Amino acid sequence: MYWVLKALLSGAIVAVASELARRSSLLGAILISLPLTSILAMIWLYRDTGDGDEVAALSWSILWVVVPSLVFFVVLPLALRNTSFWVALLLACAVTAVSYGAWIWSARRLGFDP
Repeated sequence: MYWVLKALLSGAIVAVASELARRSSLLGAILISLPLTSILAMIWLYRDTGDGDEVAALSWSILWVVVPSLVFFVVLPLALRNTSFWVALLLACAVTAVSYGAWIWSARRLGFDP
């Protein structure tokens, strides 16, 4: 039952955000730009484990991948100018995945442990 509650609450937030975005792309963007998914994941993780160190580790890991995740928001609108939504979405996801790999590889080469 707990898993179902987590899924329903998390899904409801995504549904509200998509409905809000239909009415105002700016308001939808503001809601989506909030780290709601991260906050929920941290709440669920802490509730499940009671371990603040695990939550802190998750927070640091999220911070490490924020920069390469921004690539998605550059590639998608540029790709949508030249191709269909699904192709642009797939391309943006693929380029973002490569960006994650390059970012983590670079960080490790510089002595950081993301």
